[in-house]
Amino acid sequence: MNKLIAAVICALFALTAAHAQDKGAAKPGAPAAEVKAEQAKKEPSAAQQKQQARMKDCNAQAKADSKSGDVRKQFMSACLKGETAGVQVAQQKTTQQDKMKTCNKEAGDKKLKGEERKGFMSTCLKG
Repeated sequence: MNKLIAAVICALFALTAAHAQDKGAAKPGAPAAEVKAEQAKKEPSAAQQKQQARMKDCNAQAKADSKSGDVRKQFMSACLKGETAGVQVAQQKTTQQDKMKTCNKEAGDKKLKGEERKGFMSTCLKG
């Protein structure tokens, strides 16, 4: 009886090992195809390579111009889309935002309110 149980257990282990090997093995010639497929997945496409090059160039330009924060985001977005006009618009927005901050601070320092503040802000932002 003990020999029979030992034989059944050995058969189960052998069967389990053989089954595990079958899962790992594929059809003949498939491993080479799988390797090629893996390599193809790792290599970027031509479009991806072009976008990566554009990203590198835009990054270098943003760094050279010392752009940061929202200005950098706007610049990078426009640059990656290939919009040179968008880059100029982003720079103009920054200038307008800077004016707004400066004028707002001045109006606050002068403690202007109501119509006086509106008039001051209008004049300040135009000039």
